[in-house]
Amino acid sequence: MNARETALNVLIACRRDGAWSNGVLKEYTQKADLDRREAALAARLCYGVLQNRGKLDFYLSQLLTGRLKDLHPAVRDILHMGLYQLYFMDKIPESAAVNESVNLAKQYCKKQKNASGLINGVLRNAIRSKGSLKEPNAWDTKYSHPQKLIDLLIDSVGKKQMEAMLQANNEEPPMVIQINTKAATCQDVIDSLEGQGVTVTPHKWLADCFVLSGTGDPQKLEAFEKGWFYVQDAAAKLSVLCAQVPQGAKVLDCCAAPGGKSFAAAICGAGQITSCDIYPHKISVMEAGAQRLGFDNITCLCQNAAEFCPDWEQAMDVVIADVPCSGYGIIRKKPDIRYKDPDTMTELPKLQLQILQNQARYVKLGGVLLYSTCTLLKRENEDVVAAFLENNKDFVTEILPLPENFLQNGTGMLTLIPGQYDTDGFFICRMRRKTV
Repeated sequence: MNARETALNVLIACRRDGAWSNGVLKEYTQKADLDRREAALAARLCYGVLQNRGKLDFYLSQLLTGRLKDLHPAVRDILHMGLYQLYFMDKIPESAAVNESVNLAKQYCKKQKNASGLINGVLRNAIRSKGSLKEPNAWDTKYSHPQKLIDLLIDSVGKKQMEAMLQANNEEPPMVIQINTKAATCQDVIDSLEGQGVTVTPHKWLADCFVLSGTGDPQKLEAFEKGWFYVQDAAAKLSVLCAQVPQGAKVLDCCAAPGGKSFAAAICGAGQITSCDIYPHKISVMEAGAQRLGFDNITCLCQNAAEFCPDWEQAMDVVIADVPCSGYGIIRKKPDIRYKDPDTMTELPKLQLQILQNQARYVKLGGVLLYSTCTLLKRENEDVVAAFLENNKDFVTEILPLPENFLQNGTGMLTLIPGQYDTDGFFICRMRRKTV
């Protein structure tokens, strides 16, 4: 498969099977053995279509002679990809966008009468109509977020920041890496990456953090293979920094996969790190990551974060509880999250509180409990913390040690909103167990 065919197969899997785009994209890209450039194009097409599906349908409804809802699903997927190339990408020749779309139709829509002719006609009409079509005004269509989700998020984010967040959700997610300073200097990594044609830009406010472009599959980079960096957003790294892990500390990362926070704790100087997850296949992923980075102080275990382990009671200096959540802070990386029914996730706060209650039992007197999520909903963030503190009077929130460019607050809690600090959406809360 080439890049376009790979992207189409990912879109079909997401639509037909309910698959998650990031996982399927990685699987199909590796299966097709795409080079860095082709892998980058496949990712751009896949995520671009998912990020703009509502807007693309708005345009298609003006370009079609028939009804949008009568299109065969695969035909609609191909039209979305073709239109995205024509209207959202400036380096794709128009002829290539049209011809490749027609070729896909011949291969994937054989049973649909004149599918290739329809796609050819619609996309050529799109070229003629570029710049003259009506533009959507409503947020749900303009930013391709279901109105039900917008209504839910407004309650937590606020209307003032809402449009900037929706816009940020549709931007191409940056490739952000953290340098493994235990293995290499920042300059070592920069020289290696630039030597392979990668553009490296220092992060605006986080040390030892860089934004890459032109990478393709980062796992094929020499610096990655040497264990000199790992991929992690600045928000996730900030959460670990907010824990202020003491040198030689015993750390428990209870929902650790794919391991980024455990790796960050190791770089911060933790002594012994226990990294847990409920899925066995994720344990092997974390073990491989720790081995690649050269961290021999990380032990990976299959352990349910909601089930008590007596051996760990009051044994940890720092417990990191980055719990399962609705994921509404990482829509730019997992754009299909926006299309999941929010009603299926209303029970999450119960699980989150259960995990937090259990993990608190492992914190030493005077130790730190860090609660975090990659969502923006107060019911999964502040409300869970409030319920926990009400039942656990021996824990108190502490002021977060934040970079200078952040607004300081005394609550011990921080919600990072996309479009605000150039990060994923994230919630961080630091709590300490009283000594008396």
